[in-house]
Amino acid sequence: MTGPAHDHHGQASEAAQLRADYEALIQFLYLAPVGLVQAESDGSIVMMNPISAQLLMPLSRDGGLDNLFTALDSVAPDLRYLCDQYTLPSGKICDGLHAHLNAGGAGGAGKKIPQILSITLLKLDATRLMAVIDDVTMQVRRERQLRQSDAWLNAILTGIADYALVGLDARGAITEWNPSIGRVTGFGEEAVGQPYSIFYPPDAMTLEHLHDRLRDADKDGWSMDEGKRMRADGSAFWGSAMIAPLPDREPLDDACAPAYCLILRDITDKQGAIERRRREAFGDHLTGLANRRAFFEAAEQELVRSRTVPRPTAVIAFDADHFKAINDRHGHPGGDAVLQHLAGILAETFREVDVVARIGGEEFAVLLPSTDLPRASVVAERLRAIVASSVVEFDGSRIRYTVSAGVACLLDGEGGIDLLLKRADQAMYAAKRAGRNRVERWRPELAGLPTPPAEGERDAA
Repeated sequence: MTGPAHDHHGQASEAAQLRADYEALIQFLYLAPVGLVQAESDGSIVMMNPISAQLLMPLSRDGGLDNLFTALDSVAPDLRYLCDQYTLPSGKICDGLHAHLNAGGAGGAGKKIPQILSITLLKLDATRLMAVIDDVTMQVRRERQLRQSDAWLNAILTGIADYALVGLDARGAITEWNPSIGRVTGFGEEAVGQPYSIFYPPDAMTLEHLHDRLRDADKDGWSMDEGKRMRADGSAFWGSAMIAPLPDREPLDDACAPAYCLILRDITDKQGAIERRRREAFGDHLTGLANRRAFFEAAEQELVRSRTVPRPTAVIAFDADHFKAINDRHGHPGGDAVLQHLAGILAETFREVDVVARIGGEEFAVLLPSTDLPRASVVAERLRAIVASSVVEFDGSRIRYTVSAGVACLLDGEGGIDLLLKRADQAMYAAKRAGRNRVERWRPELAGLPTPPAEGERDAA
């Protein structure tokens, strides 16, 4: 049915959506951890957030901030010229232009440190500009600050429709709902009060990891990760999540007040390229699992966090029993088929938050964050039993095999991954000495055992 009433309804819906987008943009401006200024093509300022006002006000000669080019003329005189010379319909006019401000103040011990502003100017369309202004005075943090600015720029350039802007309290709980959350994730008002981990797969984040991200944001100015994210209906998408502390947060005793801003973006269209680069750097080409480099880097990061906020961290070392005999009988292709079969079971058995890696010829290791020795032993035994009951079909043959596993755990990260993996390896070697196809936990008396033999020689033990 069409007619005046239908057209009026459509116009009202469109107007409501425009208002919602405008409100989301205003909220974005005020929550951004950098200065943001929207201006017309001649520099006339349309709106700005508080941080930009704080950075630009000292440059004002008359106490007003009406024009972006005028405000920055004394420190960035080329800005207007760069804008006039830019002929593309949209894009970056300048990126990270440094403006050096006079230090001011008296000399001697009370002398102020010269301030450096980083200015990036975007042309949104023929009539609108967006300036991103950041204080990069502290040179030791310069690279991280510029990377943070780039993340915000990407959100601006890709349009308001592909990101969700989420306010978080000091505990990481969502403080309020807005249309951008519904648009990207499908969550409604029921999200308020829930931890931001509701946007992640159920087994992709521990409670300790949730708080680690907030601490990283406090320490570094931001924290960002990419990976699988979840919508309210259970469907998955590939997303990036950046958390930044708000510059003017409420006192810590108000636990429910906004303390962080989370920008959640749907980057599914970039997933293929991201995953390809990740596999090239951190993937094992035969099995598709993480490689040794990825395992050690993830383990070191986890144990550093464990030393900051103690929590148990476990490692399980798995080794295919009698693997040399499998290779001798079926050739290396048969051995590869067994390793690929074992890798598939490993990937299906462990959580998404766990790091499953091939670290040697027939040796695999799994990092289990926030997991103690008994719980790690249970899942190791579960995997051992699955493997023992499985058959690998290869070139007309049915290959049966087993695995031996060693489990170790550190409670506070002391000793690092070298100690933790050594203990898991000692326990795994004890399982082989005890007859194979079994799981052993590390215990102090195992520390005196001989160092495990080199790869390919274990089965002779």
